Amino acid sequence: MSDKSKIVAFPGTENSSPRRTWGNGSSDMNSDLVEEAQKIIPEPPVLINMVSRRVKQLNMGRSPLVETDHRMGAADIALKEIIEGKIAVEEVEDDS
Repeated sequence: MSDKSKIVAFPGTENSSPRRTWGNGSSDMNSDLVEEAQKIIPEPPVLINMVSRRVKQLNMGRSPLVETDHRMGAADIALKEIIEGKIAVEEVEDDS
C-alpha cells in the first residue's frame, strides 16, 4: 500500500488522457523524489521545465535511463533520472 501523503500532483495534468502517461498511468510525483531533485536543481522553474520535457519524451516512447518499476509514473522516472545524474541542465555559453 502506498503512502498518499508522499504524492504531489503534477500541475496541468488533470485532464490527461491515459495514452499520454507512462508506467502506471499516474501523473502524480513522489514528494521524496521532488525534494531530492530540488537539491540538484534548486530553481523550481528549471526543474519543472526539465521534468515536463522529459515526461513528453517518455510519453512519446523514449526509454527510461534508470531502473523503473510498475508503480512509477513518467514524472517519477524523470525525477529519478535527474537525481541519478542521467539528465542535467545544458550550460549555454554567453558570447557577449
